[in-house]
Amino acid sequence: MESYFRYIPHTKEDVRRMLEAIGVRSIEDLFGNIPQQQRLSKPLDLPGPLSEPDLLSHMEGLQGTLFSSFLGGGAYRHFIPSVISHLVSRSEFYTAYTPYQPEISQGTLQAIFEFQTLMCQLTGMEVSNASMYDGASSLAEAVSMAARVTGRKKVLLSQAVHPEYRQVIRTYLDAEQQEIVPIPYLKGKGATDERVLAQCLDEDVSAVVIQSPNFFGVVEDFQGVAEKIHEKGGLMVAGFNEAIAYGMLRPPGEFGADIVAGEGQSLGIPLSFGGPYLGIFTTRDKFIRNMPGRLVGETVDLEGKRGFVLTLATREQHIRREKATSNICTNEGLCALMATIFLSCLGKKGLRELALMNLSKVEYAKKTVSQIEDCKIAFSSPTFNEFVLEIRGNPEKVVKNMMTEEILGGLDLVRFYPELDHHLLVTVTEMNTKEEIDRWAEVLEKAMK
Repeated sequence: MESYFRYIPHTKEDVRRMLEAIGVRSIEDLFGNIPQQQRLSKPLDLPGPLSEPDLLSHMEGLQGTLFSSFLGGGAYRHFIPSVISHLVSRSEFYTAYTPYQPEISQGTLQAIFEFQTLMCQLTGMEVSNASMYDGASSLAEAVSMAARVTGRKKVLLSQAVHPEYRQVIRTYLDAEQQEIVPIPYLKGKGATDERVLAQCLDEDVSAVVIQSPNFFGVVEDFQGVAEKIHEKGGLMVAGFNEAIAYGMLRPPGEFGADIVAGEGQSLGIPLSFGGPYLGIFTTRDKFIRNMPGRLVGETVDLEGKRGFVLTLATREQHIRREKATSNICTNEGLCALMATIFLSCLGKKGLRELALMNLSKVEYAKKTVSQIEDCKIAFSSPTFNEFVLEIRGNPEKVVKNMMTEEILGGLDLVRFYPELDHHLLVTVTEMNTKEEIDRWAEVLEKAMK
């Protein structure tokens, strides 16, 4: 009988002491009043156990038809452990209000402090703020910060950066009259053209902005890029919108990035029809006083006990706009907590396993779809969990045809890149089963006819 209680967190010693306290020798004796012939003498004829993701998927399927999704482009469907919603629903966490009074906000402050620590580990940087609105505004703040640090007004912006992030950067910088120089991507590779980047790099450049994995899913080669930028006195800003990738990729901090900013939605935050999201912002220790947002620091009280406080968030930031490093005056506290719990649950090894699962599934999808006539992988560069697929016919029509088969087949890229008028951005995560991928390829082939 003890094997039936394997999910109850009692040790054998706990069970022995409890039985001893009530005067019973074994768990079996607790059922002595039930006639032997009425007891189950063999296990029930039930199917094998399911993992948590499979069980939740099964229960969702009982509610009705679920679409198979191969959409991404900055919003990713990853598995979210149930422990996250359980913990963040506790009343002490269920607010995003800034914890101004440390004496009554130690739990919230510590949670934010742990978030900052995890973000530094994830990106390979030295200091993190207490989160920002989303990846787009976070990357735009990084560009503004680079201008403050260098005193320069020119930005080199890769065209492979998420197009919506680029638009937010333009919105931020227009008011500051900064010059944005677009750096094209290589047509056959989908990576930033380093030759053009080197030609445009001069002593007027404040920042070079490159995203990896970029909008096409391509893993950019950062090797040596930061050194060239630093030789000209500029800063390297590394962006991202798929944080899971850093479970297996070397973080930008190890390549010499000065600021790493991006989106944390993948880290345990549901899609929720478009938000809220989580802006991640990390940088070097020497730039800490130019960093936007808030920072939680660790200290000790008069009795030497460990404590946490808001620090480096001056009053001017709230009431004197011209003195502020940023006009973002809050933090995504609840979303930051979700990301903290997510990474704490997985750990370093678990995050790597998750990243490898994403990589292996997208490689299977690329191999499968390459066998279809009139389908071609558009870029030869290595990718993480999404890729660009060149297809025959009108992508918009193909996507609509696939929706009739309850499949969200991909993102039509022509809205962002007019030259990619026969291309789909396809995303595969751990949530897509082999059967789903096979069916996606089959339906795609029919939809192009």
